[in-house]
Amino acid sequence: MKLAVLQQKEQVTLVTLALGSQTLAISADLLREILDPLPVTRVPGAGAFVPHVVNVRGSVVPLANLKIALGIPDAEADERSRILVLEIPLDGEPALVAIQADAVYEVATIETGAMERLPDTASIWPPEYLIGLYKGADGFVLLPDLPAIFSAQTAQAAAA
Repeated sequence: MKLAVLQQKEQVTLVTLALGSQTLAISADLLREILDPLPVTRVPGAGAFVPHVVNVRGSVVPLANLKIALGIPDAEADERSRILVLEIPLDGEPALVAIQADAVYEVATIETGAMERLPDTASIWPPEYLIGLYKGADGFVLLPDLPAIFSAQTAQAAAA
C-alpha cells in the first residue's frame, strides 16, 4: 500500500509497536490477534527473516523478524515482548503470518494528513519497505509496507 492510497481516507486506525528503539505502526485491519510469547520451532535451512514457526490455535504460522528487513539491531526480549498475528495480502491472496514485537503500545486513530512521505535523505531505513511516517508523541513512527517486505523477503529466500 502506498501513502497516496492510505491518504484517501481521512483517518486510519493503527497499532503501534516497538522493534528495538524504533516505533512502527501497522494497520489495525491487518491484525488478527496479539499473543504473549509462544514456544517457537526453528525451521532447518530457513533464512534469517522467517527462521521460526509458531502454533496459533492449531495452525502453523511463520514467525518473521522484521528487524532483519528494516535493518534494526536485535535486542534482548523482555516481558513486554509480544507476537502479532497478521493477515496480509501476498500475491493477491491473504496470508497468515506472525511478527515478533519488542512491545505493543496502543491502538490509535491517526489523521492521514499527518502522515508524510519518507524523506529522500532518510537512508537509515530501506525506503522500498516503508510507506511513510508521522510524528507521534515520543518521536517519529514508521509505517512499514508489510506486503512489500514479505514479498521481497520471500523472493530473496526462494532465490537463495
